[in-house]
Amino acid sequence: MAICWLQITSGRGPEECARAAFFLLRALSDEAAQRGITIDCLEIIQGDHPKTLRSALLSLAGKDCADFIRSWEGTVQWIAQSPFRPRHKRKNWFVGVQQVVPPEEKELLNKDFKFESMRASGPGGQHVNKVNSAVRVTHLPTGLTAMAQEERSQHMNKKLALTRLLTRIEEEQNARAKQSQQEQWGMHNELERGNPVRVFQGERFQMKKG
Repeated sequence: MAICWLQITSGRGPEECARAAFFLLRALSDEAAQRGITIDCLEIIQGDHPKTLRSALLSLAGKDCADFIRSWEGTVQWIAQSPFRPRHKRKNWFVGVQQVVPPEEKELLNKDFKFESMRASGPGGQHVNKVNSAVRVTHLPTGLTAMAQEERSQHMNKKLALTRLLTRIEEEQNARAKQSQQEQWGMHNELERGNPVRVFQGERFQMKKG
């Protein structure tokens, strides 16, 4: 079963756009249910008023997941009088819908690590130079490496090297997650106001005919 991530964002638009995002999420969820697609909300950022939504990160699962996303991806236009500023002349509000690539998540399996023993170098006396107590470990999927040689026990150096490597892997994963988050926020700033893929109107967020 295909799993995809989707982001709904009101960008840097006013609170009316956040209200449009709230109704859009409801309409999108209803349509997904009709097509047998399940939705899990991974992250929700509420707006400043009830029934408003700044951003939503969704996980979608279903065999038609990719086609469903393509039918929504882009700019969605909502035509409605502002509920917050009744005298405001503007009636067109815009929301962005875009697929997001999930950050890579891999279990740290034993088969993913390669251990190599070697002679330790540097100070330490004759024992250091005669025994292959140093250990270098490589994480094969990423190519990241770490080494330990300060202990006389090869077993202890293996633990130290693996601990150091796991720390490096975690740092890399955190960096990728941060970059992914920055890209998501970048989408907020790049919300295109023209050429909507769908146009809705009214409080019930009904599709505009024609």
